[in-house]
Amino acid sequence: MAKVKLTQSFLLSVEPEEGKSPWYSDAVTRGLRLYVGAKGKKTWYVYYRRKDGKTAHEKIGDAALISLAEARTAAMEFLSALARGETPYLHETPAGKMTLGKFVRDIYSPWVLENRRSGRETIAMLKSSFIKLWDMNMEDIDLRVVESWRSSERSAGLKVSSINRKLTALKSVLNWAFKREFIAAYPLSRLETLREEDDHRVRYLSDDERKRLFKALDKREEDLRAARKRYNKWLKERGLPFMPAIKKDEFADHLKPLVLLSLNTGIRRGSLLALRWSDIKDGVLTVRAASSKSGKTIHIPLNKTARKVLATWQKQTRGDGETLVFPSPKGGGRMDNCSSAWIKLLKDAGIENFRWHDMRHDFASRLVMAGVDLNTVRELLGHADMKMTLRYAHLAPQATQRAVEALD
Repeated sequence: MAKVKLTQSFLLSVEPEEGKSPWYSDAVTRGLRLYVGAKGKKTWYVYYRRKDGKTAHEKIGDAALISLAEARTAAMEFLSALARGETPYLHETPAGKMTLGKFVRDIYSPWVLENRRSGRETIAMLKSSFIKLWDMNMEDIDLRVVESWRSSERSAGLKVSSINRKLTALKSVLNWAFKREFIAAYPLSRLETLREEDDHRVRYLSDDERKRLFKALDKREEDLRAARKRYNKWLKERGLPFMPAIKKDEFADHLKPLVLLSLNTGIRRGSLLALRWSDIKDGVLTVRAASSKSGKTIHIPLNKTARKVLATWQKQTRGDGETLVFPSPKGGGRMDNCSSAWIKLLKDAGIENFRWHDMRHDFASRLVMAGVDLNTVRELLGHADMKMTLRYAHLAPQATQRAVEALD
């Protein structure tokens, strides 16, 4: 990168190089840089180092509209604020005229990614859900606009719970902007949340589906063992090193232990994949606050089936301490998902309309149908309040029957 003393005459004469879009660093003002695009457009930036040690550029604006003196002042003010521990931002648009998209991208994203465990998912949800509002000025997003968006989403068949979840993300952005005086008022204080009573899904396996699922799991294990045996035979014929044979008292891979643990603990998939061996002690599985949806630590007692699964899996994987219980087969890091294997398993078992998360519903439903009280189920699931657990209440008609019989 060329370092030059930027002047007005240089600014007027500089042109893009053939096949390149050059940067020029100002020799007078630390951090000020000029970018010359391929079509000749010139833009001011300030170069700085973030808190995590990485370098970044913050856009000052179009050099055709902002003079060299103004750009130098803006760069110095930005770096001075940064040195004071503040979080400065430069905007192309005047205060109160920033678009939602630019605000989320340039201002809200860095904060939410650093301060919220689900920051990445929140930003992805905002981008995918509110693209129609992306180019609107922040001050123009009001109750009428959001009600219109919500109506269109409902007309498109989106579930009430999904709409409420997306709106929670948008409300958080606007409230954050209001508290920091990016907008003059919080516009959604009177927005009522849609009722979700008829929107909750409780899907659990029938006895026949459960038998078919376990049969398909066992068949998959046999097929994987046979495939390994054939492959080793092929390697032997070519004088190549063998792969370890899959023993009958071991799991063929991660899928069966994952499914069995999900069905017998009700743990969410994200928490299960984040599980470490140190989280399992004295017959209790602990979901750390950092990996639980509620942000609270959850303790789940393990039944005989779950204990046996974990003992077998630990023995064959030699897992211990802070190592992941289910590391990725590729590289040993955290596993992203196992969707392909899960979908094929359901197809082989002839089970339809059953998601991975429904194993959590299956766990809760079987507890309630076995007579376990709802508050205990709430604790095992890690629900913050009883409202979410009440969706399973209809599965325990014997409980209400016992209640009225107490009057006899």
